[in-house]
Amino acid sequence: MKLLIIRHGDPDYLIDGLTETGKREAALLADRIAPMEIREYFVSPLGRAKATAAPTLKKAGRTAIEYDWLKEFSIPVDRPDVDGMSRVPWDWLPQDWLSDPRLLSAEHWKENEIFRAARIGEAYDHIIAEFDALLARYGYERDGLLYRAVRPNADTLAFFCHLGLGCVLMSHLMNCSPMVLWQGTALAPTSVSVLYTEERRPGFAAFRAQSIGDVSHLYAAGVEPSFAARFCEVYGNGDRID
Repeated sequence: MKLLIIRHGDPDYLIDGLTETGKREAALLADRIAPMEIREYFVSPLGRAKATAAPTLKKAGRTAIEYDWLKEFSIPVDRPDVDGMSRVPWDWLPQDWLSDPRLLSAEHWKENEIFRAARIGEAYDHIIAEFDALLARYGYERDGLLYRAVRPNADTLAFFCHLGLGCVLMSHLMNCSPMVLWQGTALAPTSVSVLYTEERRPGFAAFRAQSIGDVSHLYAAGVEPSFAARFCEVYGNGDRID
């Protein structure tokens, strides 16, 4: 089985839609995804994800199944460096989150006091329970840290969702802390992350990332990826520093 985890295009968060750049990105994404043999499409209920999926679905003559649990993982948590400031769980300064080794651990990241107060672990567990239930319907049942290949297949499932949520799904598939992916990857708008199963012994499978945050469809058209999801490379060299 192959999973495509696709971030929405360049967002206009004020209208929960896409900028003009995002619309162009979504059209280029459609040229890449629509010709693929996709068994099923899934989409977040948020407007920016649905607007990104729309050109692909139209070009492929398909529809998508909408799930509420695919919406952005935007539960507010307190920023350690600023009193009274709440942000999405991954918007911490590196020197703050790296000061707690538990956040690097697949077993202990939920124990962080700020995450516990915001009940981040409960929200995470709900999403992965829904995700695993979906994968089970398509032949792969979670068994500890692996999946049992009950009905092995080479089907492809495509998920149109969000940066934070996509990292939640991938962290579960790869058995790591989501903070590692939230902080260690920058999934550009319309980026495609590809994970596939490897069944090295009959009946059991593990997911492996073939690519994370791939935007080759943009480069092929001579289009630079949008800057959303990143901060400036050099302090002060841009307006995204905090």
